[in-house]
Order: sequence, then structure tokens, then C-alpha cells
Amino acid sequence: MALNVIDLNSDVGESFGNYTIGLDGEVIPLISSANVACGFHAGDPSVMKRTVRIARENGVAVGAHPGLPDLMGFGRRQMDVSLEEIHNYVLYQVGALQAFASAQGVKLQHVKPHGALYNMAVQNNEIWDAVARAIAALDPTLILFVLAGANRQHLESIGTQNGVRIAFEFFGDRAYNPDGSLVSRKEPGAVIHDHEAVAEKVLKMVKEGRVVCIDGSEIDMAAETICVHGDNPAALALVNNIRKSLEANDVKIAPPQTFL
Repeated sequence: MALNVIDLNSDVGESFGNYTIGLDGEVIPLISSANVACGFHAGDPSVMKRTVRIARENGVAVGAHPGLPDLMGFGRRQMDVSLEEIHNYVLYQVGALQAFASAQGVKLQHVKPHGALYNMAVQNNEIWDAVARAIAALDPTLILFVLAGANRQHLESIGTQNGVRIAFEFFGDRAYNPDGSLVSRKEPGAVIHDHEAVAEKVLKMVKEGRVVCIDGSEIDMAAETICVHGDNPAALALVNNIRKSLEANDVKIAPPQTFL
């Protein structure tokens, strides 16, 4: 079924100390939801505060992007941690960003796990449940961003059990396997830098509910939010072209809190 409204999100606020990552000032005005790093995998208090401000000034919804405590690995290395630890990591990080948001008169919209934590959750639904429980304890109006794919019904049930809304996410600049999972970043072609190819891929998902996989096959795909990674060197061109393509096809870009 063709969609007439979709969210466009990006992972931002990933600079740290003297290290600058991403194009936040240029990308944030072009998206509708910002996933802000919370200090574990990237970001720091000053960056968190500044990123919330940029989002607020541009009318962009703010969400927390909690990750594993792995600055050196940018949160992309899996760790042997318990469900209780994951629950506490999410509480800690979302709570920190809530403080910076509240101080600027901003209410958080969503939570999207980062990197390895996200991928671990894709492989283990108990992790999604641990994250959902943490969200429900902090603010049950927060929306949980999860990977769109074959596991939709089970993830919807996790949201229902915890009283948390779910937004299914499509990765415009990532390649998909035929089972609906993301191709590992270790594999060639996992991240797509061709902005025209990404825009075409996104439009196909929005209009046809289908995605072409890395092996050329097609699968069904339904999502409410589209991610473009802010640390992708082609992020600005990617977001610009996705916006132009969607708007030219009468698709409205809006944060999920306005339509979920």
C-alpha cells in the first residue's frame, strides 16, 4: 500500500570532545526526527545540548539513540551484557537526554537503539523487550524505533505488552538480505553512497511496499520511518535527494508522533 506520509530520521550528535563526526548542522534541517547519541557510543554533554538546540530551532523531533558503552568501537561491537544491564543502559542514556531536552523546553519523541545494541535486539527479541520496559518506565508516550521486516507481528506484541508505540524503520542507505535483515557492514556494498540509488530505493518502499535485496530479489517491506546515517559522507546529498523524490511524489515528511 502506498504511503502519503513518512518520517525521515538520522543519527546525529555523534561528535565527542575534539572529534567531529557527521554533518549535523546541514542534515538536521532536512529531517523530521533526530536520533541523538547519549554519550555511551558517541556524543558528550556539550554535544547533546547543542544537538537538541539545533533540532529545536529547526522544528525537528528529538529522540534518544542509546548504545553500548563502547566509545572506541563506536558502539558497533557486540558485548556480553545481561538484559538487566541493557535495561539500565537505556534508562541512564535516555534519562540524560531527557534532562538536556527538558532544559530547552523539548519533549523527547522516540528511542532508537544504536549499532550493535540494535543488531543484537534484531537477533534476540528479549532485548527489544528490555528496551521497551525501560521506555515505559521513563515515559510511555515515547515511540520505539525497530527494524522493519519479517518480525513485525512479534515486535508489535512487545509494544502492546509494554504500552509503547512502535515505529518500523527502513534503512535507505543500507543493503538488505533476502530475510529482511541488514547486510553486515563487513560485507562489500553494505552501505550505499549513491544518492540517486538510495532515493529510488526509498521511493519504491514507500510507494510499492517492496525493497530490492543485495542479491537482486525483492521482498515486502512496510515502515513508518526512514533512516539515513549522519556519519555517512554522502549524508547531505542522500537526505536532499530523498526529500526531493518523496515530495515530488506527493509524500509528506513528518515525525511519527504526528501520525502514529
